[in-house]
Amino acid sequence: MTRSAGSPGSAGRKITEKLSADVLKASTGRDWEAWFALLDAWGATARTHTQIARHLTDDLAVDGWYAQSITVGYEQERGLRAVGQSSRGDWQTSGNRTVEAPVERCEAAFTDPGVRRRWLPGSEFSLRTHRAGKTLSADYAGGRLSVRFTPKGEAKTQVSLAHTKLADARAVAAYKTFWKERLAVLKTLLEK
Repeated sequence: MTRSAGSPGSAGRKITEKLSADVLKASTGRDWEAWFALLDAWGATARTHTQIARHLTDDLAVDGWYAQSITVGYEQERGLRAVGQSSRGDWQTSGNRTVEAPVERCEAAFTDPGVRRRWLPGSEFSLRTHRAGKTLSADYAGGRLSVRFTPKGEAKTQVSLAHTKLADARAVAAYKTFWKERLAVLKTLLEK
C-alpha cells in the first residue's frame, strides 16, 4: 500500500507491500492508522520485532500472518526498517509463480545445471541443501536463495523463492525485478 501525498506522515513513502488498508480492516477490524496508534500507545517503537508480533498474536488475538504483516508495516512506517529489510537488518526480496508443471520438473530447473542455464543466467549458483520435492537453498549472486515447491495438483506447482543477504535497498529493487522476469521465463520454459 502506498499512502497518498496528503495523508499524515506520508511523504509518499511505502508502508507495506502486502495489504491495502481496506483488506487489513476487513481481516483484522482495524486499518493501518488504527494499528499504528494502538502500537504507539503500547510503546512498540522500543520493542523488538518478535515482541510486537507476539503482542499482536497473544494479547490482541491477531492471526499470525496478519500479525507479521502489521509488525513489518509498523516497523517500516516508524523508520525501524526499510522496505526489503528484515528485522535482523539484512536485505531481501521474494517472488513466486504458479507453473503448469509437476514439482519434479520445477525442481530440476534449479538442480539440473543444463536446465538451469536455460532460464537463470550466470554460473554463481551453488546448491547448499535440498529436500526433494519440497525445498532447496543455494548461494546465488552474493546472497542466499531459498526455494519452496508447493504442489497445486498433479501437474501444477507454486514456486516460491526468497533471495536474502542482499547488499542494500538498491539490490532489493534490482532483484525484485530480476526474479519477476526470471520466474516468467521459467514458467514459459516449463510449460512448453
